[in-house]
Amino acid sequence: MNPDLIASTDSSIKTTCPYCGVGCGVSATIEKDQLVSVTGDQQHPANFGKLCVKGSALHETMGNHGRLLQPSIEGTIVDWPTAITTVANKLSKIRDQYGPDAIAFYLSGQLLTEDYYVANKLAKGFIGTSHVDTNSRLCMSSAVAGYKRAFGADAVPCNYEDLEQCDLLVLTGSNAAWTHPVLYRRISDAKANNPAMRVVVIDPRRTATCDLADLHLAIAPGADAFVFSGLLAYLEQSGNLNQDYIAQHTQGFEAAMAEAKALASTELAQKIAVSAQDLQTFYQWFAETEKTISFYSMGINQSATGTDKCNAIINCHLATGRIGKVGMGPFSITGQPNAMGGREVGGLANMLAAHMDYSPENIATVSEFWNTDSLSQKPGLKAVDLFDAVADGSIKAIWIMGTNPVVSMPNADRVRAALQNCDTVIVSDCIAETDTTATANILLPASGWGEKSGTVTNSERRISRQRALINPAGQAKSDWWIMSQVAQAMGFNDAFAYNTPREVFIEHAQLSQFKNTGSRLFNIEGLRDLSEQQYDQLEPIQWPVTALKPKGTARLFEDGLFNTPSRKANFVAISPQLPQGGARSDNYPLTLNTGRIRDQWHTMTRTARTSTLLSHIDQPFVALHPDTAAATGLIDGDLAQVSTKGGSINLVAVVDKGIGKNQLFVPIHWNDQYASSARVGALVAPITDAVSGQPESKYSRAALVKIDAPVWATVVSRSKLDCAQFINWTAAPLADGQGFVYQVAVETNVNWQDFIAAKRLADQGPAQAYEHFADRSNSDQRLICFSDQRIELAIFSHQDKNALPDNLWISGLLSQPVAETYWPLLSGTATAGGKLICSCFKVSERAILAAIADGADSAATLGQQLKCGTNCGSCIPELNSLLTIALTSSLDSAAPSAQLDLL
Repeated sequence: MNPDLIASTDSSIKTTCPYCGVGCGVSATIEKDQLVSVTGDQQHPANFGKLCVKGSALHETMGNHGRLLQPSIEGTIVDWPTAITTVANKLSKIRDQYGPDAIAFYLSGQLLTEDYYVANKLAKGFIGTSHVDTNSRLCMSSAVAGYKRAFGADAVPCNYEDLEQCDLLVLTGSNAAWTHPVLYRRISDAKANNPAMRVVVIDPRRTATCDLADLHLAIAPGADAFVFSGLLAYLEQSGNLNQDYIAQHTQGFEAAMAEAKALASTELAQKIAVSAQDLQTFYQWFAETEKTISFYSMGINQSATGTDKCNAIINCHLATGRIGKVGMGPFSITGQPNAMGGREVGGLANMLAAHMDYSPENIATVSEFWNTDSLSQKPGLKAVDLFDAVADGSIKAIWIMGTNPVVSMPNADRVRAALQNCDTVIVSDCIAETDTTATANILLPASGWGEKSGTVTNSERRISRQRALINPAGQAKSDWWIMSQVAQAMGFNDAFAYNTPREVFIEHAQLSQFKNTGSRLFNIEGLRDLSEQQYDQLEPIQWPVTALKPKGTARLFEDGLFNTPSRKANFVAISPQLPQGGARSDNYPLTLNTGRIRDQWHTMTRTARTSTLLSHIDQPFVALHPDTAAATGLIDGDLAQVSTKGGSINLVAVVDKGIGKNQLFVPIHWNDQYASSARVGALVAPITDAVSGQPESKYSRAALVKIDAPVWATVVSRSKLDCAQFINWTAAPLADGQGFVYQVAVETNVNWQDFIAAKRLADQGPAQAYEHFADRSNSDQRLICFSDQRIELAIFSHQDKNALPDNLWISGLLSQPVAETYWPLLSGTATAGGKLICSCFKVSERAILAAIADGADSAATLGQQLKCGTNCGSCIPELNSLLTIALTSSLDSAAPSAQLDLL
């Protein structure tokens, strides 16, 4: 049984969602050690019962299929004692022979705070290496650096209620409708209830979030710092500075203003690539609106000048005194469920623990608290440099936990090669087959969400419990337990004698208070004495949690006092720069942007376990403007090759009027497990921010060419297929682990009978093949294989991609007997419903268009009739787009998708 389980019988348990940084509360229903359903926790202050489509499908991602179930060493399954001893011996040997800096840890915002704490303590405190970094380096480290430069601490001053209380919301570098949909829903509801509220979206693309915008500034890629530096100058010119606040609570204003005013106003709009009138409107709105929130995320952070962009935003709030008050402040939204918790315990290479950096005083404090004389003495290598050190051999062993750097890192092919050549690669994960586990010498099965217990901290500093719901799959163990066992095997027994995650948490809380005279803002001393029962029942709470604020702290800096030596906030002088991805050239005339889509998460290791989350967008794509498509001879649905100096990948083209000319957008999620060529990280150069070390993921010089795909095919199979012979392929799972649907591009002369014969030989199965209607003029072929009245494999091919049955229909084939599907399969009379728009309630585009044709004239009416848009609301922008098209054209049920304007 799982010692972390709160309840072992049928019950409803409250926990926290493992996806984005919103940190939504989840109510999980358990029956017979199975998670059977989830709903939003009505009492959780982050979401008040709302869940996005990813959160709503959490129960569909559970199960043992595809899980890493047992430890293994060089491909051989071993027991836990053998695995623990082997890891401990290898790390000890490398440390003794090469020194502690030959060892690195690469962690994840998916880890719980307790896991993070033990990893950081073991690595920095006892092994003595400072090379401990995290995938959070890729998403929010520039925000951390910006806050520290301005406030003297990594401290988000706002909370989610401020999003509902403001009168002006500026969303910059954020497609919240898709990346943080529950917050977007809260914002949408607040705007509906406050007619005076304005929303400005600053983004090179017209995304789904723009559906809520009163003003969209489609700026040039990477021009954000110009926007906010220009705003700072405008605030002085228009007489809208808060001179009293600047004088009493800030320093460095003159230097920051001098840099801002150095930008010639006549050139500003040209550099930003928006109209002077639109820019003036935004500046006026900001100047005249006291209650203003600037909400920023990856579009700001993932830049070679991301820290400066953050400080350019913060400067404007300091200049107007709009911080520490209701409905005001610079609000960085994290991308992961526990990126904040990792920051708290020292998960970044430049931090020690409890928000302490590597000052001599802090080194002495942590050494004393941990009772160690082996504490690392200087900051370690940040993510890009860390993997470079793996590549050059100076790091001999790396332990990767809960993340997939072979997909997510820039220069990803080099990262893969580095790991393949590294002496010792240890990977702790809950999934057996990922691009990164394929490089491991030692695999350790870790408990996944729903199996482990601990805490996470969301984007508003709110600590919430993530609780164990069911027993772990196979022999999986919690990460804190695995590392504690390794630490004890290395001889650090007393320091890692933890029996429960609560024991780890209270030590973390005690360290936050230890010798903290007020200079360190992060302090949760009020939680340092929790009993096991109190820990189990801990309600969401925002830090700091102190004797003076035992119920937590909603907003920071209300008194105008900051965590700098002078107690004043720092203005930072910013000299804006355009992206460093290289100048436009004939070889690379386009710019490449990367990011998330609505229903997927990171590298799909969890979200691709359910067909629900691949029903909205089921293939990797490149979005491009119609003019760019015309210039390259591409039409919607064609196969295209995107290339940079780093490499090339093959993707389906999606023509999107919402993206700028000569710009491309590619999602970050797909990997070698689900596509033949779609790892966009391989195309991104390892250019990093000089302060934060965060890579530039939003701007790469790129080229685009069409790939000839003579024939397209849809293949459904109960088992995985070897698709190496095809021009291109992508895969998506079927519900309940029934099999897979493949979309493939093939040569005209493909011999499907030979393909089937090869599969039968590999499967050693009795399936028989039947062919019907092979029209060689258009490569129209339909074949099925079945055994005992059960379909094993079905193939549909055609020169016209649109002639193929859609995935909504084909995904149900394997659950039906042959007698009911034989004729529709082979005759080509299979029905189609079009792509799903609402994943929550499985509402197709065709059903929505039919309802519009019958008179539905609003998203609310569609919701009443079909339920679409009534759960997470993230499909509402697409519903509105379909409605707009219907009102402006003679739309019929066969009209093309409106998705293209919303990517």
